[in-house]
Amino acid sequence: MTTVDARRAAPPVPVTAPRSPAGAVLAVLWAGAAAVVALWWADTGSVVGAAGWLTGAGRIAGLLCGYACAVLVGLMARVPLLERRIGSDRVARWHAMAGRYTVCLLLAHIVLILTGYAAQDRASLWHEAVTVVLDYPDMLKATAGTVILLAVGITSARAVRRRTSHEFWYYVHLLTYAAVFLAFFHQVTLGNEFNGKPVATAVWYALYLGVAALVLWYRILTPVRLNRRHQLRVDSVHPEAPGVYSVVVRGRRLDELGARPGQFFRWRFLGQGLRWTSTPYSLSAPPRPDTMRVTIKALGDHSAAVALLRPGTRVWAEGPYGSLTADRATSHRSLLIAAGVGITPLRALFETLPGEVTLLYRARGAEDLALGGELEAIARWRGAQVLYALNGPRGERPRITAESLRATFPGIAGHDVYICGPHGFARDVYEALRAAGVPDRRIHHESFEL
Repeated sequence: MTTVDARRAAPPVPVTAPRSPAGAVLAVLWAGAAAVVALWWADTGSVVGAAGWLTGAGRIAGLLCGYACAVLVGLMARVPLLERRIGSDRVARWHAMAGRYTVCLLLAHIVLILTGYAAQDRASLWHEAVTVVLDYPDMLKATAGTVILLAVGITSARAVRRRTSHEFWYYVHLLTYAAVFLAFFHQVTLGNEFNGKPVATAVWYALYLGVAALVLWYRILTPVRLNRRHQLRVDSVHPEAPGVYSVVVRGRRLDELGARPGQFFRWRFLGQGLRWTSTPYSLSAPPRPDTMRVTIKALGDHSAAVALLRPGTRVWAEGPYGSLTADRATSHRSLLIAAGVGITPLRALFETLPGEVTLLYRARGAEDLALGGELEAIARWRGAQVLYALNGPRGERPRITAESLRATFPGIAGHDVYICGPHGFARDVYEALRAAGVPDRRIHHESFEL
């Protein structure tokens, strides 16, 4: 670690962190699950025999699966309260977990219900499955929805996702909406909890219609309004380091977006070969009334093609998203730790975070320091500090450990620490920070490698 510029820090500015709504949201979700089980309980008399127990368990699994489908879609709606206050990475993890629960509950519902019906009718499992699918109302649609949902679950597994393109995964994932739509109707036509019970049926419809309204508003209407209003286009493309390019996007009244340093947008550049892919990129400079900037590293065909964008190319953006902002700070002292292209959101924060700020930038060599000139200029302007952690002459990597952190940053336990970089780097730094005594509430990180 070598010091580039160290001067007297800016005067401390008291910062108060808002309370995260994550706990409240989780409490509401679990309360909804408890209400679903209570709905089954209120409709169920005595349970007799193995067939009764199997069927009852299948009904509970089916109700919880239906509720989980609504939660799953709701978490995909990109509601600003969740995306900005809780964090897009945490919402994405909740969505992934809800997806696993949904698939498990779906399989349990199918197996338990069919086994219970077969035991009750004294028929084979195959005969009962064919009868249910072909003779029961809305079951053909529900079967199609089940197949789609299982396909989405399979393609979302880590082992499969590593072997498929992001575009393939993304468009298969969108089929979740079709799966939920197809499976909905058999719930209200065949569910004992809804037959002849208008209040329960109305609540179930309200749940699904409410989630559909969130998706319609935040996934369709809001982006359409944003892009029609602000007319985004590529202004210029600049090389920053080997394989790293900054894209300046120009538009109208961009200050009305309310974007914050540290946040990101999902960008769709409407150039050749790029229009079908929407990718999250962080702002690499504070947004201005007429321009925004992202800095992108060529890691694949899509990101490499960004270097070929021409001025005037139309841009479709969704956002802003993310909670890696100054709102998370609880202290007047902040440490920013970046690796590689993870410098992009932290460069914007380095310029704007109040109080005493230090930046630690990890890279292979000096030629890989994207935005290095800007960082040094910011450090001189605000009297801040920049430290570099570069590979040695033989390629050896400097280790960021609890001991080196405590030695380099005295009183680190009292700092707010912002991390951005590859998943493995962020994980190792997180563990080192915890070992150095930094509490979890002061370690701020968003990851999109799920």
